[in-house]
Amino acid sequence: MRDKQIIQEKSSEKVAKFLEKNSLHKKDFAEMIGVTLSYVYNLIDESIPFSTRGTTLERIATVMEIEPEEFEEYKIPQEPLLIDDSVEFIKDALRAKKMSVVNFLKAFPRKKRLDMVDILRGNLPVPIDYKELSMIGQVLDLSADEVYGIWEKRMKQVLEINGMNVYANAALVNSMFDCAKKFIHLK
Repeated sequence: MRDKQIIQEKSSEKVAKFLEKNSLHKKDFAEMIGVTLSYVYNLIDESIPFSTRGTTLERIATVMEIEPEEFEEYKIPQEPLLIDDSVEFIKDALRAKKMSVVNFLKAFPRKKRLDMVDILRGNLPVPIDYKELSMIGQVLDLSADEVYGIWEKRMKQVLEINGMNVYANAALVNSMFDCAKKFIHLK
């Protein structure tokens, strides 16, 4: 077995090639990663050093569908990332649909794209707003039952985080979710 030689490409070149390959305008890319247009221009033409900020590199990597470690400037954070099953379900749905992250992001209003990047990289939880979740479900062709399942799981997380023992209050919680199902016509 031969070891593959790794050709280290400059981060700025990697981003420039990605933008060109995906016909992605620098302005759209800037919005998706939460920076200014001039910042993207400066990164690409190397007027400034490539970012070493973890959040920015993780957002860039998420949009490019690569690991942040592929950027030599990235320092692995010491705190472990919590993996949310709902986020993994969304990522799996993206892969199953063979949809790129860029096309997924373009399906949302510009003001929502950065939030979607942060959800995909695990820094924002899946929204509890059912309409927002439905929008994600619509883009990914998820069934109403799948969207509801994500929402119910997220609501239980919120209740538990805020001090409710969902098992001790099972009757109340189940009644609440039965009402929600009726409201959205799943029952």
